[in-house]
Amino acid sequence: MNSQILIKNGNIITSEKSFKSDILIKNEKIVEIKEHIKADNENLKVIDADKSFVFSGAVDAHVHFALPTPAGPSSDDFYTGSIAAIAGGTTSIIDFVTPSKGESFLKAIKERKEEAESSLIDYGLHLGVTWWGEQSEYEIEKAIKEEGINSFKTYLAYKNSVGIDDYALASLMDCVSKLKGLVTVHCENSEIINLLQSKLLSEGKASPKYHQLAHPAEIETEAVNKAVIFAKLLKCPLYIVHISAEESVEIIKNAQKRGQVVFGETCPQYLLLDNSVYNSDGFEQAKYVINPPLRNKINQKYLWKGIENGAIQVVSTDHCPFFLKGQKDKGKNDFTKIPNGAGGIEERLNLLFTYGVLKNRISINQFVNIVSTNPAKIFGIYPQKGEIAVGSDADIVVWNPEIEKKISAKTHKQNCDTNIYEGFKVKGNADYVIVRGKIAVEQNKFDISGLKGNYLFRQKLEY
Repeated sequence: MNSQILIKNGNIITSEKSFKSDILIKNEKIVEIKEHIKADNENLKVIDADKSFVFSGAVDAHVHFALPTPAGPSSDDFYTGSIAAIAGGTTSIIDFVTPSKGESFLKAIKERKEEAESSLIDYGLHLGVTWWGEQSEYEIEKAIKEEGINSFKTYLAYKNSVGIDDYALASLMDCVSKLKGLVTVHCENSEIINLLQSKLLSEGKASPKYHQLAHPAEIETEAVNKAVIFAKLLKCPLYIVHISAEESVEIIKNAQKRGQVVFGETCPQYLLLDNSVYNSDGFEQAKYVINPPLRNKINQKYLWKGIENGAIQVVSTDHCPFFLKGQKDKGKNDFTKIPNGAGGIEERLNLLFTYGVLKNRISINQFVNIVSTNPAKIFGIYPQKGEIAVGSDADIVVWNPEIEKKISAKTHKQNCDTNIYEGFKVKGNADYVIVRGKIAVEQNKFDISGLKGNYLFRQKLEY
């Protein structure tokens, strides 16, 4: 364990400013930030960051490690997923507790925390609310006060498994608004999806290319509008996950203009990939079966604009990979049986730096804001995470803006046989990744010995 690290001459980037300085790290914390700190300790590890950007380790507030599905759990568990995270400069994640219908929320939290103990980086949990009963409000209050869980995930899709109806959504929002929490929503209309899926299959349209046709943009937008209206009536802070459609951005922006507390999240796949990937009849396209599906390119422009104007505050990954062989191929003859999801935690920063910062779509400060500072603030782990400041955790990325590479499943760290960004050329990569004061990546050399993620007991939210 590197008990003391000195980062010299770094170009420090925060969400609000950029400046040249040194950073001294002791015992997992940032203890000093100033120019010309003296290296007067023989046990001090010195990193020369003169030509690098230095920013807080990224926070991915939307990942699904070891997500249970009929095709088996998503292929990255908390151990392998955290390795992929570290490789990409992400040093904290928020995953999910997903109780089965009728299961105690508190029991599910206990079991999920045990499963997450293999994480190498600090982790928090959103509580998925998959049903509503007499004990639900009591257990949500206990989750906030005793488990430090302040965000509650709902699905308006998947009503045959984890999705909820309008009564449960309204009841949850009413409860959470009183307890100073946040409701997050996967916005799609379950009934229309089921109808469209049945119609397509009855017409013999069973290959992966038809997945997108069962999930048109309109059913996302309709559900976003519903969630915003419910949240307004019940005075509940709202976070819309993985926005993919132009009109969804407009609904969120208009709500924000009215003074409503609504946060928007999108993912790199919706910013950089489009529905032309579904044109082939080959089963290889199953790797792009995600929800929401990829949209046409027109939507990308509005998503980037949403980041620029603040309608979208966070770019997470929805990291949820599955093997093409042995998992995705369970749906070889029926696209509705293909497990939905893809990886991205390892590539998020490379992609947003290359196609956001270097393409002048976002500034370097906005980059840090959407991948680190904003998610830390929204979910109650700031300034412990998401900031370069004295007293903050020493989760730090030293970013070399000149490194070039090509993304490939042959070289990635995530535990999956495909990569939806296969062949993408990126510029910029983490030379060093420091996880709570330990150097885990040093110029492509990994040292994860001694790393142990801590559970993030998150603060009560005050919006």
